[in-house]
Amino acid sequence: MAKRETKAERNERVKKVLELLDQEYGTEYRCYLNHETPWQLLIAVIMSAQCTDARVNIVTADLFKKYDTLEKFAEAELAELEKDIHSIGFYHMKAKNIISCCKDLVQKYNGVVPKTIEELTSLAGVGRKTANVIRGNIYNEPSIVVDTHVKRISRKLGFARSEEPEKIEYELMEVLPKEHWILWNIHIITLGRTICVARNPKCEECFLKDYCPSRGKK
Repeated sequence: MAKRETKAERNERVKKVLELLDQEYGTEYRCYLNHETPWQLLIAVIMSAQCTDARVNIVTADLFKKYDTLEKFAEAELAELEKDIHSIGFYHMKAKNIISCCKDLVQKYNGVVPKTIEELTSLAGVGRKTANVIRGNIYNEPSIVVDTHVKRISRKLGFARSEEPEKIEYELMEVLPKEHWILWNIHIITLGRTICVARNPKCEECFLKDYCPSRGKK
C-alpha cells in the first residue's frame, strides 16, 4: 500500500506543480471568452454553460453587434434572443436568464456588474462559477473557478477529493496560495484541453507526470 502523503510533502508537490505550470503557460491572466465590457463577459459566461468557449465566441461576434448596450439586452424579446443564441444549447433558459440578469443590472446596479459573490449570485443564471469568473477577470479578486477541467484534474492531482464544485473550490483554497487562484483555472483549462484530456490523457507527454499520483490512470 502506498505511503500516505504528509501535509509537508503535499505542499512541496503543490509548489513544484505550480512552478511547472508557470514555466509552461506563463503567468499572464487571460480569458478565453471574447468581450469588451464586464457585462459582455457576464453574458458570455452565462451562455458558456455546457457549451464550448469557441462556439460562444462565434455567437457573440454577431450578438454583441446587434445588442450593443446592456439596455438592448434588458429589453430584448425572448423569442428573438432565443433565435440569436439557438446554436449554443439550452437556449431557452439562457435567453430568459440573460434578459432577467440584464434587467437587474440596469435597474438595481445602474448598469454596473457587481463585485461580491452575494450580489453576483443574486442575478439570474449566475452561480458561484460564473461569479468567480467575473471576480477574477474583471476585478482581479483572488477566486477559484471550478469547471469540468479544474474538477477532474484537481482530483487527479490529489489536491481535492470532493465531487461538488463548491466544496472543491474551498479545498483548493486551502491547498493553493492565493496568488495562484486565478491562474489555476487558466492553466488547468489549457492542460485539460491539450494534454490531460478526459478520455485519453497523454500522461507520458505531461510535464507534471512526476508529481501526479494518477499518472497512467484514466
